[in-house]
Amino acid sequence: MALLTTLFGTPLLIRALRAHGYSQAIRISVEGEQYPEHEGKRGTPSMGGAAIILAVVLGYIASHLVSGRGPTASGLMALYLIVGLGLVGLTDDYLKIFRRRATGMRARTKLVGQAMVALTFAWFITQFPDVDGVTPASRAISFIRDTPLVLPTAIFVLWIWFLVTATTNAVNLTDGLDGLATGASMMTFMAYTLISVWQYGQSCSFEVFTRCYT
Repeated sequence: MALLTTLFGTPLLIRALRAHGYSQAIRISVEGEQYPEHEGKRGTPSMGGAAIILAVVLGYIASHLVSGRGPTASGLMALYLIVGLGLVGLTDDYLKIFRRRATGMRARTKLVGQAMVALTFAWFITQFPDVDGVTPASRAISFIRDTPLVLPTAIFVLWIWFLVTATTNAVNLTDGLDGLATGASMMTFMAYTLISVWQYGQSCSFEVFTRCYT
């Protein structure tokens, strides 16, 4: 469902955005300041990431409707992180398109928005234990399995904040003017697809079930 939504929905969204002129303000070359690489991006529609976010949400809902299983705390927390950061990006694109501010949100404002989402996400994933007492995330330091070393909640929350902020902004920096995030994302998505397919076919013995990665 998510794949079909992305493959067929993205071209439709791009055409709709282009038809309405929803594109980012691009700096043009003037005497003394030349931006030929920027001018090549003029007219490129913005807010294309909305298609990916919509695909993830619809895919999650569809998978649970088909399987007949209810939503899980882990799944809902993942959706919260994706949608929350997506709203920060949507606000950034709104300022670029409708306020014609080429830089979008101020860097400090964007970091504050990302921090609010990341910190609440980090706290939430240490809550909501299931019937076995397992929370969506473990504070234990792990490599192949959890070790006896457990991070204090405050340090764990700050670590998750750092990871979320770093990876989110790394995508923006990788994207740049050449759309390099597409290739990088494809390799990442393919890796996670293979991991998911492999993991789906594995099972854990009852004795160690609560300590298995799921």
